[in-house]
Amino acid sequence: MARRAALFDLDRTLVRRETAGLFIRYQRDRGEATFRDALRVAWWVLQYTLGVIDAPRVAERALASLAGRDEGEFMRSCEDWFRRYVRQHLAEGGRRAVDRHRRNGEFVVIVTGASPYAAWPVARELGIEHVVATELEVVDGRFTGKPRYPLCYGHGKLLRASQMGDRLGFALAEASFYSDSATDLPLFERVARPVAINPDLRLRWIARRRGWPIERW
Repeated sequence: MARRAALFDLDRTLVRRETAGLFIRYQRDRGEATFRDALRVAWWVLQYTLGVIDAPRVAERALASLAGRDEGEFMRSCEDWFRRYVRQHLAEGGRRAVDRHRRNGEFVVIVTGASPYAAWPVARELGIEHVVATELEVVDGRFTGKPRYPLCYGHGKLLRASQMGDRLGFALAEASFYSDSATDLPLFERVARPVAINPDLRLRWIARRRGWPIERW
């Protein structure tokens, strides 16, 4: 019998906050970002929450500042950021759900629009072995400042999750998926058990209409 899978979004699901907001705070405290940078990120987060974001355009603008930066150095910064700014915001409900699915012998996967550099520290803390994320282009160990398409967002998230299922040998049609956002509707509609976690207004309305479980973590 094939193993089933449990898929978890990152922001406002496994982490109670938006990781982009936590990262810009980390950068500001290190003198690497300005108040204007923080306002821009807050505006992008609001657009994402309302489901009106132009994801490719925002991704390219957000990643432009990484052009030329050493990947290894950035990974170390993200580990420091996680320890100091993110770990305290991990959702206990998320920990329990991850543990439950792992005990049931299921694959546990983070599926997020964030980068793998944001997702992997959370995955290691929670004992999650697989991450599906928005990949960043790296040449000769340095970022080009561009994402690798498709972004792990909307239908792109569905595609990347399906590809992970093909590699590991699980079917989305038998999987569970936990997320807070209506932007994840393409993936929600393909899984056996969609669960709305701390849902935005649109997802809460959809979940109630369709009888999906709603949980607060």
